[in-house]
Amino acid sequence: MAKGKRAGGAKGTKITLKMAKNALRVTPDGKLRLDLSNVGIATFPKCLLKLRNIEEIDLSRNKLKIIPEFIGQLSGLRWLDLHSNQIEQLPESIGLLGSLVYLNLCNNNLDSDGLSPEIGSLRNLQVLNLGMNRLNALPPTLATLTNLTELGVFDNLFTQIPECINVLPNLMKLNTKRNPVSYTQRDGKDSDSVKPTGNLFLVREGDLCHPCLEKCRRKKLLDRSQRKSNFSGLISPNSVARGNQENWRQQTTTSPPSFQKGQARPAGDTNTLSFMNNLYA
Repeated sequence: MAKGKRAGGAKGTKITLKMAKNALRVTPDGKLRLDLSNVGIATFPKCLLKLRNIEEIDLSRNKLKIIPEFIGQLSGLRWLDLHSNQIEQLPESIGLLGSLVYLNLCNNNLDSDGLSPEIGSLRNLQVLNLGMNRLNALPPTLATLTNLTELGVFDNLFTQIPECINVLPNLMKLNTKRNPVSYTQRDGKDSDSVKPTGNLFLVREGDLCHPCLEKCRRKKLLDRSQRKSNFSGLISPNSVARGNQENWRQQTTTSPPSFQKGQARPAGDTNTLSFMNNLYA
C-alpha cells in the first residue's frame, strides 16, 4: 500500500540510470550527448552523476524548478540546455562547471536574485542565453566572462543595458529585443519623450568597415542588416508561440550553435522549420 502511494504521489518522469544510458548518442563532432528533452522531468536526475563522460546534456522543455547543488560535480560538461523549464534559481555550484562553453536558460522563471553571481566563474563560456525570463539586472561578475561571444537577454525587464556587458572584450552578438530599454540624452538627463525600444544590437566599431562605420555615425544603419543577424545560440520563439510559452515548450526544439540554415531537417518537422525560417527571415 505504501509503495503504491509513493508511486501515485510521484511528480514528473523518474529517470533511471538505464533510461539515461538509452538516451545517450554521439554528436557529428564526436561529443557524447544525453538528450532528455520534453519527457516530463520535474526533478534533476541524480543518476547522471554516474555518467562521467557526458559532455552535453539537453534537459529542455521539461518541468524543472530547481537545479541541485550536485550539478557542480559534472565538471566535464561543455554544453547544457535547460531552456523552457520553470527554473527560478541557479545554485552556487553552477560556477564549478569550468568547461562549459554553451548555456541555455531561455524561457524560465529566473529573476535577478535567482541568477547566481557564480555564473561569472564560467570563464570558458562562449554562448549564454538568458532570454524570456524576469531579469532586470545582471550580476557584475558577468564582466569576467572574457570568452563570451554571444549573449541573449531578450524578453526580459531591462530598462537599461547592464554595464557589465559593455566591458566584455569578445562579445560579437547581443540580443536585447523586447526589453523596456530607455535612452538618455547626451547631457545625461532622461528625455521626457523616452519610449521603450524593441531592438538593440551591440556592434564594436573595430568590426565595421569604414563606409559602414560612417553610416552608423550618421544614424543611417539599415534595418535589413539587423534582420540578417544570425543569433545561432540565441533562439527565441516566433510571435505566435510567444503568446503561449507552454505550447512552445511542447512543440518546438532548440538546435545547438552548430546548426545552419541549409542543413536538412527530419521529414514532417514543420513546426521546427517554420520556427527557424521565422528566425532567419
